[in-house]
Amino acid sequence: MLLVLCVDLDDDLGRKTGFSTPVIGRDPVEEAGVALATADPEDSDVNVIFQGLHIYDDLDARDESVEVAVVTGNDEGDVNANREVGDEVDTVLASLSTSEDVTTLVVTDGAQDESVIPIIRSRVPIDGVRRVVVRQAQNLESMYYTIKQVLDDPETRGTILIPLGILLLIYPLALIGSALEMPGFVLGTTSALLGFYLISRGLGLGERLDAAVERARRSLYAGRTTLLAYVVAAALFVLGGVSGMNTLESVQADATGDVGVPVMIAALVYGSVQWIAAAGVTTSLGQITDEYIAGTLEWRYLNAPFYVLSIAIVLYAVSAFFLDEAGIAFLAAALTAGTLLGIVSTLAFAIVESRLSGAKGEQEERAKADRTH
Repeated sequence: MLLVLCVDLDDDLGRKTGFSTPVIGRDPVEEAGVALATADPEDSDVNVIFQGLHIYDDLDARDESVEVAVVTGNDEGDVNANREVGDEVDTVLASLSTSEDVTTLVVTDGAQDESVIPIIRSRVPIDGVRRVVVRQAQNLESMYYTIKQVLDDPETRGTILIPLGILLLIYPLALIGSALEMPGFVLGTTSALLGFYLISRGLGLGERLDAAVERARRSLYAGRTTLLAYVVAAALFVLGGVSGMNTLESVQADATGDVGVPVMIAALVYGSVQWIAAAGVTTSLGQITDEYIAGTLEWRYLNAPFYVLSIAIVLYAVSAFFLDEAGIAFLAAALTAGTLLGIVSTLAFAIVESRLSGAKGEQEERAKADRTH
């Protein structure tokens, strides 16, 4: 049996006539078509229904086994509409009292309704698709639907409309710039916006920024201390940079001649190393806290704050030596202390982790032996 299936994806038939769908059978389908034509003569679904009746009458006149039905979706969007059509197709197939294999010929009015074809194919084989268009408006609905799909897609919308909008703003902004006697500034700003947008699209910076914002949002709602630690560390980095610049200016003011590059670097490090070390310790402690809360903390993670302090001690001593703030004895003591601090922390946590792992393994072996006995 061939099932002539007329598809009305947005349910114009039900909304405009009150007909209950699906509509099955030649006479009920004709009544539905007349009712829709009376309610809205310009609706393209009227042509779909009468095209289905025309195909039915032609096949029936040749004594072929054929049935006609109208299935509809809803106006809530493609996904919900497709599901509704699928349910109605199931109802139509269940109502067919035949032992023959059923195939279908789908009749639609354009590309929008044809989006449901995979749903129908998953339920019944499709022999063909017949698209019905008004001759005076051929391809108009398909073009409209294509444009609508493009504008509904956020990715395509952002790629096309934003640069187009910036380009269209150039002329009115140029007029504003001329009125304000700043045409170069306005045109330069507009060009910069367009350039930054194209570069960000090319490098995928938008996706990375969205991912970073999403991670920050999840960290905020999850109560992760890492987010707070990063904010505090950023503030400490800024303070360290300001302190380093102040130290450099003080050294340059006290110098009688030109200051060499090594001395300038030493001044920046000497003035900022304490703040940067505090930022490093803050972030490492925040990460350790989150790992402990999540139950994934390992003892070697605790080395991070001690490593930061070791590096800070060494850098502070070296920069102080270059600035003649400390002697060779202080430098040697600081280098030794920093090295020993890193080595001792590494050994201590490695020993603790090894012993705890051994004790845990012995407990597991005893528990396994107890279960065996």
